[in-house]
This record gives sequence, C-alpha cells and structure tokens, in this order.
Amino acid sequence: MRINPYVNFNGQCEAAFKFYERVLSGKITFQMTWGEMPGAEQFPAETHKLIMHAALNVGDQVLMGADAPPGRYQQPKGTNVSIHVKDLAEGERIFKALAENGTVTMPFEKTFWSPGFGMCVDQFGIPWMVNTEQAA
Repeated sequence: MRINPYVNFNGQCEAAFKFYERVLSGKITFQMTWGEMPGAEQFPAETHKLIMHAALNVGDQVLMGADAPPGRYQQPKGTNVSIHVKDLAEGERIFKALAENGTVTMPFEKTFWSPGFGMCVDQFGIPWMVNTEQAA
C-alpha cells in the first residue's frame, strides 16, 4: 500500500510542480491538462490549460496534484505535506525555498525532537512541514 499526498491548486498546478521539481530534486513523471483528456470538449475552453493530474517523483515517494475546476477550489485546511530529511542543511534549504514568497507559520529551528523543524504555507497556498531527524 502507498499513501500519496494529493494537492489541489487554483490554476497554478503547473508552476507549483515545476517549482517543487526544482526544490525537492524530483522529476515530473506525468502531467495532463483538462484539454488533453478524453471528453475535453465537454469542459469550458478556459479549463483546457488547467492541469487535470500531475505526478512528481521524489526518490521513491510521489506527490500528486491538479487544478480544481473553476469555482471548485478550496484552500487546504487541516493538512500539511510533511518532508523528513536526515541532513540539517538540506532541511533548511528546502524550508527556505518553500517559504519564499509564502508565509512562515513556525520558523525553521531546533526543537526538542529535531535539530531543525519548520512550518510554512508556500506561495501556491500549500502547507508544509520540514523536519530533520535527530542523529542516532
């Protein structure tokens, strides 16, 4: 069984996934617009450039996402995409990149469970937690 985060956007999925691909050193392995899917003619022309589904592989993990149909987008609430890394410098780099042009909800700093942990909402409205592991 796999559990994958699936994030929704208000028209910025393509830009967000290109950003995540760079920041997380991943690879976009699938992307299809609403206009490329079967039956696209049933949808308004303004939806055709929106992303119907995208997948980003990061190591053996997959982040999935899409643009919500017009008028159906809802801001994420009650969830975060959580990243766990072993290297403190890598965790800080990822956090700073995700927080840029977004909102820091908890600065990246040492906690009782981690040498570096922080929370932010990125420029695309997605909430993130970045956690570095304690040395064993």
